[in-house]
Amino acid sequence: MAQVEAEKTKGFRLLPAPSKFEDGVVKFGDRDIKIGGPLPKLSEDEKLIRVTHSLCPACYRLLPATIFEKDEKMYIRKICPEHGEFEDLYYGDVGMYYKFDYWEYEGKGPKVPYVDLKSPCPYNCGLCPMHHQHSALVNLVITNRCDLSCWYCFFYAEKAGYVFEPTLEQIKFMVDQLKRQDTTLVIQVTGGEPTLREDIVEVIKLLRESGVKHVQLNSWGGTFAKMYMSDPDKAIRYAIALREAGVNTVYMSFDGTTRKTNPKNHWEIPYTLEVFRRAGMTSVVLVPTVIKTVNDHDLGNIVKFAARNMDVVRAINFQPVSLTGMMKRNMRAKFRITIPEVLKNVEDQTDGEISRDSWYPIGTSVVFSRLVEALTGKEQFEMANHPSCGAGTYVYVEWRNREPHFIPISKFIDLEGLLEYFKEKAEELKEGANKYWIGMKLLYNVRKFIDKEKGPKDFDVYKMLYNVVVSHNYEALGEWHYRTLFLGTMHFMDLYNYDINRVMRCDIHYVVPDGRVIPFCTYNVLNDLYRDKVLREYQIPLDDWIKKHGENSLGDAMKYRRVASVLEKGDIYRETYKYFNE
Repeated sequence: MAQVEAEKTKGFRLLPAPSKFEDGVVKFGDRDIKIGGPLPKLSEDEKLIRVTHSLCPACYRLLPATIFEKDEKMYIRKICPEHGEFEDLYYGDVGMYYKFDYWEYEGKGPKVPYVDLKSPCPYNCGLCPMHHQHSALVNLVITNRCDLSCWYCFFYAEKAGYVFEPTLEQIKFMVDQLKRQDTTLVIQVTGGEPTLREDIVEVIKLLRESGVKHVQLNSWGGTFAKMYMSDPDKAIRYAIALREAGVNTVYMSFDGTTRKTNPKNHWEIPYTLEVFRRAGMTSVVLVPTVIKTVNDHDLGNIVKFAARNMDVVRAINFQPVSLTGMMKRNMRAKFRITIPEVLKNVEDQTDGEISRDSWYPIGTSVVFSRLVEALTGKEQFEMANHPSCGAGTYVYVEWRNREPHFIPISKFIDLEGLLEYFKEKAEELKEGANKYWIGMKLLYNVRKFIDKEKGPKDFDVYKMLYNVVVSHNYEALGEWHYRTLFLGTMHFMDLYNYDINRVMRCDIHYVVPDGRVIPFCTYNVLNDLYRDKVLREYQIPLDDWIKKHGENSLGDAMKYRRVASVLEKGDIYRETYKYFNE
């Protein structure tokens, strides 16, 4: 990797890459991938933040890249010797980056690597010995069939030209491979649209029987709504069957509160939520794909929508759009949004109640994990993600004059002080301090970080923290989870803002039928090297699928065609959206 002046990189980690990979060519299947290029120069008004590796969007060449500050924002720049210079917005607020970077931790990595180190990251997934994280959430693709064809979607069957639908035996094999990491198994069943599989209940049962502790179902929700419109009892029985089989959470697309901001499932959402209410499916995460100039003005309303449906909605996970395919710079600038802009929009659109300062990076969770580990002597699940990957906060919802108002936990808990205190106690325990004495200190001093006057009047925050950290009783945490909304954001990368340091710290993975475990932003961004290559290898040709399952199981015959006027006439629809204007 090209070098820069030592003082400019002081305090920043450079990508650890074996020297034999620094220049030349590596083989990936039948493809030659080139490595190396010039380090981009910076102008006088650009301040170097760190150096990393990135990719050429045109040819996947591994390139040195600079991440730099300009006009209080962060940009990434790289130069391909064949395709020229590429520059893109990396992070929209450099001050927020530094705040988040303070809480960066090195992860433990997988206990057992799945592949030998033969090529540099990201051509060696995975997981290879260079990876810094175990799996926190694993995506399990059970079909690439879908009854929608959204323009920003990663893939679906007709676009791919084949069906991918692993057998129960293959699914069992994949789960068994995940067990090698010896950590809590959390799996998201995804697609395509997973509910198109007729045996999905059997799939969920298999996961539970195989030791998966938490199962998420990733869906756009249309199956439940379509079923409800023709036979409500059947829809409710179907949702109950999924819940009883082991679905803990439904991870559901929801891009906005209006027809314009959410053309994907605006009309179906009211009926889907009705099914969940009546089926006792009370842990729904709304997942907006946030696109600048499309729905970024509706984020505050999404939070208010979640508050009005807290009997079933537990969280929101805002996902700034990943810009796939070749796109000119002016078009990227039109649609590109990063985490800081999402947080600013939420602040502005909730009248400052959920401020940018309310959010903390994923890495802060490591403070809690390591304190519990030091107290119990038992290894804990942790999420040491890169600080640019995501952020989150909890907000307590208070009702005034039938309107939701939001109190972030940072309003009544001195989070930074508490986190520093927990770090200090974990270090003391690590150095041999008495666990009983530290526990007593925690019991006494945690109160100092809580301002009861500013917090919820009907919930004892101190008791919850004590039960979780000292008593390791997670029922209190569950109660907290049901009394608040969790707001999260996760920005998946694309070829323009690709940062190898982020990939190496990724803990959202895919498991594939050959047993490998592949980071999200490798699997989906280098799609023809990973996702499409794997799916093609285990494909079912379209003709064979149709011959076995019929024309209606795929293609135009399966595509959903809504009758919006009918859906809009329903009382459930009108009641759901009566507080939200176009």
